[in-house]
Amino acid sequence: MNETLKSIAARYSCRDFTGKALTDEQIKSLVEAALAAPSGMNRQPWHVIVVSDKKLIEELDAEGMKILSNAEDKSAYERFMDRGGKLLYNAPCMIIITAEKPQASAMDCGILTENVALAAHSLGLGNVIVGMASVPLSGQRGDDFKKRLKFPQGHDFSMSVLVGEAKSTKEPHELDMSKVSYVS
Repeated sequence: MNETLKSIAARYSCRDFTGKALTDEQIKSLVEAALAAPSGMNRQPWHVIVVSDKKLIEELDAEGMKILSNAEDKSAYERFMDRGGKLLYNAPCMIIITAEKPQASAMDCGILTENVALAAHSLGLGNVIVGMASVPLSGQRGDDFKKRLKFPQGHDFSMSVLVGEAKSTKEPHELDMSKVSYVS
């Protein structure tokens, strides 16, 4: 099996980071992997925001947990509390992908997101793709956070990837071959 297929097979969603900062070289590699993603008609409708300001990540985390704790449906809040009480899992780096409005570019941003996740895994870094990072951006402080995160004009949150040194590891999910049909 080649190295790319090994990375795909071994990657798992890490939800337990040590908090140790990434090196400049690691961040550069992740950014280059992101920007190498293909897009329809090469539109590249995205913008990549690399957040390594630990205080800002912690602030986003606290605001997101506050919003979830005040929600009528407490199931998401309880799930995060069961996982250690952190929305962003103590990650030292968050890569946010924004996209032009209206978001007709979800597929393109999904491809970019997967490039980042696989590149992080290939570098020996834990990572998890996180849509819930949108929670603090949708609350009362959302516009302030978007300004501090330097969201481009006319862009919305698309997806994010949390990256860092894994505190613990786990097996990737089992392949479900019942999800496949062959037509010959």
